[in-house]
Amino acid sequence: MRFADIPGHEDTKRRLREMIDAGRIPHAILLHGQPGTAKYALARAAAQYIHCSRRTPSGDSCGQCPDCIQHETFNHIDTIFCFPLLKKNSKPTICNDYAGEFRDLMQHDMYMNFDTWLSSLGNPNGQPAIYVEEITALLSRLNLKARQAKYKIVLLWLPERLRTEAANKMLKVIEEPFADTIFILTSDSPASILPTIYSRTQRIAVAPYSEAQLSDILQQSMAVDPQVADAAAALAEGSVTRATNLINVDSERRKYISFFMELMRAAWQRRVKDLRDWSLDIAALGREGSLRFYEYCARMIGENFIMNVGDDRLVAMTPDERAFAQKFSPFINERNVEKLLELFSKACADTAMNGNAKIIAFDLAVKTILLIKRGNE
Repeated sequence: MRFADIPGHEDTKRRLREMIDAGRIPHAILLHGQPGTAKYALARAAAQYIHCSRRTPSGDSCGQCPDCIQHETFNHIDTIFCFPLLKKNSKPTICNDYAGEFRDLMQHDMYMNFDTWLSSLGNPNGQPAIYVEEITALLSRLNLKARQAKYKIVLLWLPERLRTEAANKMLKVIEEPFADTIFILTSDSPASILPTIYSRTQRIAVAPYSEAQLSDILQQSMAVDPQVADAAAALAEGSVTRATNLINVDSERRKYISFFMELMRAAWQRRVKDLRDWSLDIAALGREGSLRFYEYCARMIGENFIMNVGDDRLVAMTPDERAFAQKFSPFINERNVEKLLELFSKACADTAMNGNAKIIAFDLAVKTILLIKRGNE
């Protein structure tokens, strides 16, 4: 992966180049930002640039030397990939057991869609983690000298998924680093990283793409129709993954707007039996599907509030969403918007903690009755 292969993120590329060219490479770098940016691709490009023996005058790896060729095929002997996974039965499981699946993800998606990774692991509702067995195996490799390059480089995807024992063991490595080892961590949720690990990294924030950049990526890299690309970019908040999902899973979006309208209509009419049936349908979406639905609802609440109190031109909705909002938005106002957003946020948090999906959905539905009525007082 060369810097030139990655759309946008020019400020991040510049910062990485400058510290590498100056020979002032921190022993632990953390690239962090929302999902759907090219954080991990930037980490891979930085690793290749560090190892490249014939860097270009423009500040990129050459792509032709032996080190670059090995990077392009994910076979560089001094590059180590560390990532969250699911345990196979009860035996110790390490990243080498999933090396082929992870290579496929890197090869086909520079934006590292976590849902794609879950599917690769064979459990869309699983909770991958980095276990202590992986850090033990990693330490064994780091105790050996670099074989080919000056530095061994560990590319650690999602350090927020380090289990407690693994995180404590990793902390010792970062506190007392090997002289020939560089860690490049990429995180979607830096606030969830063990604070003592977070504080010992050189942190670089990776900004989301602008709407124009995102639309261009969709058109140039994925051959998306310009109008479709513009519409997806307006809703995706700078995330290529989110924009791609909007385009590829339109049927899911239609299902979500249907569920959202059903919830709000039944809540307004206090149809408790219908809300009970609705909660069963939401639970049937599975953990990840429920999370996406609750996030979708929170966005819809926000957009309806903006439509009600602000300029309609500021609203980013599809035509069917907008048609419903024309009548519904007056019920979302300063009397209930904050509590509604808190309600869906709590549902997300409880679902992420593997709470009972049916109870979470029904509890949310019943509380929505009171909050929708409050908006009409």
